Amino acid sequence: MTNQVSRRTVLATGAGGLGLSLSGLMQAQALAKPAAPSGLKPIRSCIVVFYYGGPSHIDSYDMKPDAPADIRGEFNPIPSSAPGIFVSEHLPRMSRCMHKVALIRSMHHTNRLHDSASTEALTGRQSPVGDREEFAPISQFFPCHGSTLSYLRRELQLEVPHAALPFVFHNVVDVPCQGGGFLGATYDPLQIGVDIESRTYRAGALDLPAGQTANQLNDRRRLLESLRTTVATTAFSSELKRWQLFSDKAFQLLGSEALRRALDLSKEAPETRERYGYGPGPVPVGEGGGGGNGAEMGFARQMRGQNLLLARRLVEVGVPFVNVFDFRQQGQNWDAHFKNFNQHKTHLLPLADQSLSALIDDLDDRGLLESTLVVAMGEFGRTPKINGDGGRDHWPDCYTILLAGGGIRGGSVYGSSDRLGAYPATDPVTPADLAATIYWRFGFDPSAEIHDITGRPWRIADGQPVRALFS
Repeated sequence: MTNQVSRRTVLATGAGGLGLSLSGLMQAQALAKPAAPSGLKPIRSCIVVFYYGGPSHIDSYDMKPDAPADIRGEFNPIPSSAPGIFVSEHLPRMSRCMHKVALIRSMHHTNRLHDSASTEALTGRQSPVGDREEFAPISQFFPCHGSTLSYLRRELQLEVPHAALPFVFHNVVDVPCQGGGFLGATYDPLQIGVDIESRTYRAGALDLPAGQTANQLNDRRRLLESLRTTVATTAFSSELKRWQLFSDKAFQLLGSEALRRALDLSKEAPETRERYGYGPGPVPVGEGGGGGNGAEMGFARQMRGQNLLLARRLVEVGVPFVNVFDFRQQGQNWDAHFKNFNQHKTHLLPLADQSLSALIDDLDDRGLLESTLVVAMGEFGRTPKINGDGGRDHWPDCYTILLAGGGIRGGSVYGSSDRLGAYPATDPVTPADLAATIYWRFGFDPSAEIHDITGRPWRIADGQPVRALFS
């Protein structure tokens, strides 16, 4: 009798056609031991959706309808599919899937500036330079979540253990701290870019050299192997070993047809793309300023939703960790110091509502939600008190993040804010706790150690997993 493996079974194993060797698959199975006494199995993938700029928690998932008018704002709460949980009226789609979602309403840290706050949110630790102005780039010391996991699972030799979708538009730079930090560039994510004009994705590491075919590439690799063998008989320095590692990874990526297919969203049904917020023309542009003409900004907004669709496709072919970074166009991102309510209702909340709900439901429909943890967050929240320009300013003292899948207890809330949404009232949670939760759900002890370039040991996370969110 022939053993038959279904598509869903292949996806659930995390192999997904990305070339796990038999030994690598056995090691992956060995890692899949119960992560907690409750019998939870480790997750196989994680998608972090990062809303750069800081969404307003009071205008989305932690509304304060009984607060004074200069705090509660213009939006009304609506009931959701989870009893007792209310969300903003501008999140109608998310309201229908809140039974699959858990909220942490007591997140907090001390960084009041974007890049410093992003650093702590994405690594679980404050940058060694502290909370500083972001006009000069902050060099990364600590590795981000995906890079740490890539290091911890390096023996699996996955083609792409970590991918990042940076949304760069006009004169702005990438969200900081996406890389390997003291672990080295080997553990940086595969960077995937967006071409706004053609509305397509590309990753330079997957592009064949001009005029080269796959067969010619294999010939060049064999020649390189023969030269490498000759050199190895004489001297094999650490620099050469490092070069060998990078060249091996480059050839591996260049030969990855699975990844090329994943990046081609034209293979998706039109109705699926539309489900994530894609249409035949530009999305209307609301007020808020920022550069670029209306068509460009409309296409850019459409691709924000398509980023989440691509994240699902990457998980589907076996990429275990995917970061999706919302675009950083000033005046069009979540940094709503000015006309907060207009920005949130015209272009920030509607597309986030559509694309995030589509991602959660799509993963669920495909049998991937239980093994995939989705984390949606900004680097901080917004001030409870509305400023003189009708906006809200930076507020790291208390904010809300969202989790779905990965074994969470759907329709639950952990922690709470005070009556004004200003400070945690119960069960405060930090980015270090979130990092510990992610590593714990992958089956790793957060107290396990990694070492920086000086040999100094560091715990992979300084916090404690939020175990109460999982069942």
